[in-house]
Amino acid sequence: MTRVAVIPARGGSQRIPKKNIRLLDGKPLIAYSIETALASGLFDRVIVSTDDTNIARIANEYGAETPFLRPADLADHLTGTTPVMQHTLQYLSDQGESPDEACLIYATCPLLTTSDLQQGHALLKNTAGFCFSATTFAFPIQRALHITSNGELAPMFPEHIQSRSQDLVEAIHDAGQFYWARTQDWFDKTIFGSHSTPLMLPRHRIQDLDTEEDWLRLTQIMLLKKASDLHC
Repeated sequence: MTRVAVIPARGGSQRIPKKNIRLLDGKPLIAYSIETALASGLFDRVIVSTDDTNIARIANEYGAETPFLRPADLADHLTGTTPVMQHTLQYLSDQGESPDEACLIYATCPLLTTSDLQQGHALLKNTAGFCFSATTFAFPIQRALHITSNGELAPMFPEHIQSRSQDLVEAIHDAGQFYWARTQDWFDKTIFGSHSTPLMLPRHRIQDLDTEEDWLRLTQIMLLKKASDLHC
């Protein structure tokens, strides 16, 4: 049984420039994902898919492979991660390699642990499709509000606006950490469907990285984590 980890990391991050290699607690952001993948003991290869030579150099320094530079048509801000994953797997196939299982790991998840990856892989054995990280919404989505085109406040779901939180179904969302699948399923199936299984992670270990405010919150989480580790 062979397995590969693929970490997508394009160079053209728009909202946080050079996000994938920005220093977080003295280390390039992507280094956390690389080191976690390597330390998990799950993968025969850890590959970073990038269009940027600087990212490739840093990825190599932390132990990942960069056997190719991603083509420009797969490196714009509109390209999803599934085509990027398919490109890497097709590249390996063309080189005479065909891993049995493949895990996409985002370059922006420094709170990911080896245990998360291992638990996700264990769940994959009894899953007909994907296993991905997920977490709960902090507030009932059924009671969400929005501003209409007329500038007026309105409920997203009027039928639930007066409901008690405890009476509503708890909603979950993709945590943006990892996505396990058998290699062929990356070509044949979609990530989110009845054939897939979420690995639930606590909200305090999930942080989007789209804005400077997100980055500030992540740095605060990292400081708290370091302080907690020192007192363990």
